[in-house]
Amino acid sequence: MAPAARAGVKRSADEVDSQDDFTSVYGSRYAIQDLPSADIPDESMPPEIAYRMIKDELSLDNNPKLNLASFVSTYMEKEAEDLMMEAMSKNFIDFEEYPQTAEIHNRCANMIANLFHAPQNTAIGTSSVGSSEAIMLGVLAMKRRWKQRRQAEGKSTDNPNIIMSSAVQVCWEKAARYFEIEEKYVNCTRTRFVIDPKEAVDMCDENTIGIVAILGTTYTGAYEDVKAISDLLVERKSDVPIHVDAASGGFVAPFVVPDLQWDFRVERVVSINVSGHKYGLVYPGVGWVVWRSSEYLPKDLIFNINYLGAEQSSFTLNFSKGASQVIGQYYQLIRLGKAGYRHIMCNLTKTADYLADALREIGFVVMSEGHGKSLPLVAFRFPGRDEGEIEDKDFDEFALAQYLRARGWVIPAYTMAPETEQMKMMRIVVREDFSKSRCELLIKDIKLCCQHLEQDSEQFIKRLQEHMGEHITAGRKIRDPMSEAKEAFKNEQHSLQGKTGKSHAIC
Repeated sequence: MAPAARAGVKRSADEVDSQDDFTSVYGSRYAIQDLPSADIPDESMPPEIAYRMIKDELSLDNNPKLNLASFVSTYMEKEAEDLMMEAMSKNFIDFEEYPQTAEIHNRCANMIANLFHAPQNTAIGTSSVGSSEAIMLGVLAMKRRWKQRRQAEGKSTDNPNIIMSSAVQVCWEKAARYFEIEEKYVNCTRTRFVIDPKEAVDMCDENTIGIVAILGTTYTGAYEDVKAISDLLVERKSDVPIHVDAASGGFVAPFVVPDLQWDFRVERVVSINVSGHKYGLVYPGVGWVVWRSSEYLPKDLIFNINYLGAEQSSFTLNFSKGASQVIGQYYQLIRLGKAGYRHIMCNLTKTADYLADALREIGFVVMSEGHGKSLPLVAFRFPGRDEGEIEDKDFDEFALAQYLRARGWVIPAYTMAPETEQMKMMRIVVREDFSKSRCELLIKDIKLCCQHLEQDSEQFIKRLQEHMGEHITAGRKIRDPMSEAKEAFKNEQHSLQGKTGKSHAIC
């Protein structure tokens, strides 16, 4: 009992002894204070209170399992989580200090290279923080090989370009912009959401460092025809290489459609990236990039270091990183095996097909292919007048996304790539923890939201959207790390989104 209480002295509400900090989290002085947001506090805080205050704040985030916009894994077994937690303090890059971690990394790289049918004993690969870093490494290698060849021929190394579909993820735009490479786009259309192989090859010239093919676009999940691009390059005797962005499809296609030729079985494919934290089933963030052989990874991009205690080679954009995700990847590879991955990916494909059929019954136009011909996702939209829509609606896909968010689901609406007449769409990603029962709940909520949209007036829908944008947890204003510079950066005109209004789908 506090001294004042023993003496029978009445205390005001704002008089709290420092020892009260340790009686109860919500009885402490911290419960009536704002959490620090600008300056590091002068005094320390008890660990259990710091934990509870931060945990309470994080409870305002959306439930990751209801975020069907993202490909990123939201489930791992407890044994995997334990292994990853035990490795949290390991700096992956320190091979001398953690040799078995380095060995596990090499095993993962070899397994993934073999999964992609890389030539035995010649392939080379490395991990990355995610596919964005992996893609930048692949672009650097293609640009450097092109530059070396041009220099050997006594030709200009100015104005390199790279060819890709306008459905690429924003990291490709970043890579081209950061490394001063001209972007050449094969635009999607209202009926074609992937690259056109002939148009892509027709764009090639002496300054083309490579063609990008996507195994699972972020919009509709479609697999671009890698073999058709390669065959045309071979036919024309072009030495332009292909990089396959298999960020999402690299751990799906080999198990669902193993006969599909998109990897190193295709002659002109020289490098492939894949995200371990997507359908590789590991928590973020880990990616992988593999080259057909060291011939396609110029030696002058590799740096040898010895100050960590032993000679080692490095080819990454960042240096230090935790070892946890690499170890998590190894756990999944040996725990599941090919049979486990096959069962999971086939289940996801079946669930996506079931969801697509249900959405068609409701009246939506399904834009994604099913039955294993694409990623396990469903891209859909409301029908237009030429597709059975009788009268103009007072709502669109963006309004449906807001109504679904009020039910807890995160299923954003997007504006498609250029030259699709600003086509709007929605996309539901089917991940490992999206079970059939959860799918049924989602279908019921979509039906319910559509009914409400049809009954509500345009004015009400607009007011509701504005209200939710201001007040719901996911839509409220947040402290943007670049908020002070936002005025200077807004309305940019250099990206596809800035030029055309295309939305960048969430990966």
